[in-house]
Parts: sequence; structure tokens; C-alpha cells
Amino acid sequence: MVEVEIKKEKPMKYRCCAGFWHAVAGALMILIGFFLWFNPEISLIALALYLGAALIVVGAGYITSSLESDNGWWTFVGFLDVLIGIVLVSNMGITAATLPIVFAIWCLAVGAAQIVSAYKFGRQDLPWGWSMALGVLGIVFGFLIIQYPLVGTIAISTLMGLYMVFYGAFEIAEYFYFNKPKRVES
Repeated sequence: MVEVEIKKEKPMKYRCCAGFWHAVAGALMILIGFFLWFNPEISLIALALYLGAALIVVGAGYITSSLESDNGWWTFVGFLDVLIGIVLVSNMGITAATLPIVFAIWCLAVGAAQIVSAYKFGRQDLPWGWSMALGVLGIVFGFLIIQYPLVGTIAISTLMGLYMVFYGAFEIAEYFYFNKPKRVES
């Protein structure tokens, strides 16, 4: 019989990684957030790039997983995601102007796929309520953006700027939380 010595590792203490650069990053994020609020065209161009890259990756994932499960709706959504992602990345100026409509079409397609999935889940006695609700919400949101594209543009820019401001505030709060002076008891 061979004896194996198992060493127990000491538990790692939580080490704070919220150094000074977190505060700097937070301040930069807040500045960028306000800049995006007041310059919606720049935020739309940046969003087009990020959203395009994300849609290509997500679409490839949908295509791969839907081929394994033989789900035609998600294969369709995957190809649509990849196609829209390529369009967003390759035509930045045009994309910024048409992003609300492209986003609305994407919301309609994904909303329809979620409703179909909810129906399939329900037939298999699986939870389907959230999928149905999000599908309906996506379709309503898509139609609202098509009806009011300028509002869609403003909403997208505002939400992007708002996220950056909140993210920056979180980074700064994290820095101060983890770097507060230690109380020394005598």
C-alpha cells in the first residue's frame, strides 16, 4: 500500500485588489459617462463596435448550441446575431445612425424566439413564465423603438452613460471601502 501525503493548504486571506487605480478608473468612468450623456453620437459609435463584437460571439454560441439541440429558432437567432454583428462592426458611421432600428429588429427576433421557447417549455412542463414575459417585453420594446427611433437613440446613449457613471461610482466606493483606515485599539 502506498501512502500519499496530502497537504492542506492554508486558507487564503481575502486580499484587497481595490488599489489606487480603482479610484482612478472610477473617476475616469464617471467622466466618460458624463461625456457620453452629452455626446450621444460618439456613444452610439462605441456601442456599435462593442455590440457588434458581442453579437458575433453570442451568435456563434447560439448556432453551436442550437445545432446540438436541434432548435431551429435559436439557429435563426444565432445567424441573425452574427449577421447584425458583422454589419455593426463593418459600417460604424452608418451603424450609429441606424442602431436604434437594428436594435429594434434584434429585439423583435429575440422576443419571438423567447415566446416560441416559452411555448415549448410549457408543453414539457418546464418553467416558462420568465421566457414568455421577456419575449413579450422584447417585442413591445422593439415596436416602440421602431415607432420612436429618436427616443431609442436617446435612451441607448443615456443608458450607456448612466452605466458608466454608476460603474465609476462603484469603483470609487470599492476603493474607499477596502482602504478605510484601520482602528487601532489600545
